[in-house]
Amino acid sequence: MAHINLLPWREERRKQQQQQFAVVGGGAAVLGALLVLLAHMQMDGRIENQNQRNKFMDTEIAALNKKISKIKDLEKTKTALLARMDIIQQLQHSRPQSVHLMDQLVYTLPDGLYLKKISQSGNALTLTGVAQSNARVSAYMRNIDGSEWMAQPKLDVIKTQDVDNKRSAEFTLRANQATPSRKTEEGHS
Repeated sequence: MAHINLLPWREERRKQQQQQFAVVGGGAAVLGALLVLLAHMQMDGRIENQNQRNKFMDTEIAALNKKISKIKDLEKTKTALLARMDIIQQLQHSRPQSVHLMDQLVYTLPDGLYLKKISQSGNALTLTGVAQSNARVSAYMRNIDGSEWMAQPKLDVIKTQDVDNKRSAEFTLRANQATPSRKTEEGHS
């Protein structure tokens, strides 16, 4: 039998297989690198797109926050204006009451009694004065109780003093300003 040397052929075939493997491996590596690069580019694109959307949302949120602060400022202004309107309406309503109150202060004073000080806080009146006797203070309190524009007299302090053989009583009393009904008010106007 003849001897055929197959070693060079096998060696060549092995080299070809190694070259094919290297080409296929290199191709697969390049293809894998391309796939990784494409995936990376796609993810970067998505991230960039999301960042743009986030930036857009941030600008819109900032614009809405400005509008909300303007609305809150307008609501504060509205509340302040409504409060002013209420005060003006109360003043308009109470304007004639001051005139009636002063008028009633004069009409309720009995002879022998005069007022030194009148102060008002809301509807509460504080009257300080001097009377010739305690009976005049009592008469003044009855007159206040009978008045349409004043009510609920309460005596705080009364001091009786003798000056130059004349007796006088210094007093402080409190009363409330009252508002009569419309019919009564129109009847007296």
